[in-house]
Amino acid sequence: MREPAEARRRRILAVVQSRGSARVRDLAAELEVSVVTVRRDVEELARRGALRRGHGVVRPVVPVERTARPAAPYGRGDAVAVVVPERHAYLQETLHGARGVLEEAGIRIALHIAPQAAGAERPIVESALAGGARGLLIAPRWRGADEEDADARWLAETGVPTVLMERRPDRGGPLHAVDSVCSDHRYGVHLAVDHLVALGHRRILLAARDDSPTARAVRSAFARIAADRPEIEDWCVVLSAPATAPGRGAARPAPLDLAALLRERRATGALLHGDVDALMLVQQLADAGVRVPRDCSVVAYDDVVAALGSVPLTAVAPPKAEVGRAAAELLLRRLAFEHGTATVPEAVRRIELLPELKVRGSAQAPPAGGPLTDSRSASA
Repeated sequence: MREPAEARRRRILAVVQSRGSARVRDLAAELEVSVVTVRRDVEELARRGALRRGHGVVRPVVPVERTARPAAPYGRGDAVAVVVPERHAYLQETLHGARGVLEEAGIRIALHIAPQAAGAERPIVESALAGGARGLLIAPRWRGADEEDADARWLAETGVPTVLMERRPDRGGPLHAVDSVCSDHRYGVHLAVDHLVALGHRRILLAARDDSPTARAVRSAFARIAADRPEIEDWCVVLSAPATAPGRGAARPAPLDLAALLRERRATGALLHGDVDALMLVQQLADAGVRVPRDCSVVAYDDVVAALGSVPLTAVAPPKAEVGRAAAELLLRRLAFEHGTATVPEAVRRIELLPELKVRGSAQAPPAGGPLTDSRSASA
């Protein structure tokens, strides 16, 4: 139901009297009506002598004492830019977490989807800031370390409060003084490996992507953790799919034959990153006659769609929505200082949130007959 004109005009008058001035376009955003509607309301209030009009600005008839401050600490109606990669369901959940916090605070979100091309985020951010965005939440794609290095300096100099989501700045690098919130992926990998080892698996492999900071963190963590676990007799890290490598122009690796690799390594457990690749690889195993979990136990990493497969997959679930919420809360603190409602700036924060393991039955004790073997690997 539309708000009656007189009720809307009373709200306009209350805002102007409490703040000392207000821009017409900000009033329109706060009231969720068109600029034309607000202009008409302002004209009517000015005709009655209730306020004074300026060029795009409205002021009360009696000047407000400068000690009176806006009721809202963040500049309600302000917009912040949120930049996430296209076709990235993981970060879409992070976006939803941030959205709830910002909208509750009266902050308008300007969502920007960055295409997969290298360097795509910079022009998007520059355009958003030129359009008036007061802050930035961003999850750069960073398919490789070179892209991360190229983006670090300009991101550190945006000139507005900025928070990185699911990205961990290098210590001492250009982004060392930028707030960030991410999942503790080392702990997530620990949960997966510990689950498999506790079930009795001693030969484990990781098939993972290699085209994002999360993927690289998972690969690195698995190598360190597996090497440090004395119970693990053999482990390896392979690319989950050719398209998940960041390199361009190089020879593309052959598609992963997971069933053959399991037999070659005599492995009984696998950690698969990310979810979509995990579901496809599990189907590949089924086509090759390898049953999950009877012949091979599987743990997925991401838990976006892992539960939806024909075999619901046990999965490491990073706190995706919580990352977005925490990032948005950090940004609000920065905006409060910018608006003068916080007198002391917040310390720069690097927040890590712990993933959890969702057990669904795709992992069990190794098969009684021992690791998978075939004629090619019997002597391995």
